[in-house]
Amino acid sequence: MQQRTIGDRTVSAIGLGGMPMSIEGRPDAERSIATVHAALDAGVTLIDTADAYHRDANEVGHNEELVARALREYGAGAADVLIATKGGHLRPGDGTWTRNGDPAYLKRAAKESARRLGVEAIGLYQFHRPDPAVPYAESVGALRDLLDEGVIQMAGISNADIAQIDEAREVLGGRLASVQNQWSPAFRSSRQELEHCAGLGIAFLPWSPLGGIANAKDLAERHGVFQRVADETGASVYRVTLAWHLALAPVVVPIPGASRPASIRDSAVAADLELTADQVALLSA
Repeated sequence: MQQRTIGDRTVSAIGLGGMPMSIEGRPDAERSIATVHAALDAGVTLIDTADAYHRDANEVGHNEELVARALREYGAGAADVLIATKGGHLRPGDGTWTRNGDPAYLKRAAKESARRLGVEAIGLYQFHRPDPAVPYAESVGALRDLLDEGVIQMAGISNADIAQIDEAREVLGGRLASVQNQWSPAFRSSRQELEHCAGLGIAFLPWSPLGGIANAKDLAERHGVFQRVADETGASVYRVTLAWHLALAPVVVPIPGASRPASIRDSAVAADLELTADQVALLSA
């Protein structure tokens, strides 16, 4: 599989998003663990999670604990996996989302995430979503302190605009490793942020790269041009979509969510699908 770089770590060009394994409609734990193991067997070395990836109010960190269990049960072959998690976005358990960018809270949340993941230091910790009640520099300052304290090894931000990317770089003293924004055939408003990251050499991690849990199944119907290229290449429309992501810039590392082994196996081989320049231009239009 192709490889990409996040900060000082080399990872697989396709990651695994853990969210579908832990929210509404989630599978049983055994199938989720089988999905993580299938990802590792396919060469995936980046798993993205968050403390907010859970369904009920009393199970904060459900996905982090699930990922940690899957890696433990996989054994020594999981040693090179980079676990990326996030804090600052919360699910009270009633289907809504709230935000907390308070620096003291983020520091506590990161330490709790490290405990659930069973690691001394989190590989990549990301501020999940800006909190309008807290100055952005103060929230990112918590990540700077966590880096300095050795609680986290790399720092990233999510759902950020260009001004926030630049502010985070300044606050972190140039140590911003990644930006995780929404990007897919249906959602392209992060184009400028993607290009900005490419210019700076910062990893760009598209979340919901296939359109999200509810819409991925309709990708071919909603975006016929992707199905057209899929027919040309003999690959699935999902594989073509992820290959398109990778062709946009060498900093792009898509993290498709999966809750079935077959899904992540299909996604993983997208890293080996080479699209022509004309196909990439067609899909990008």
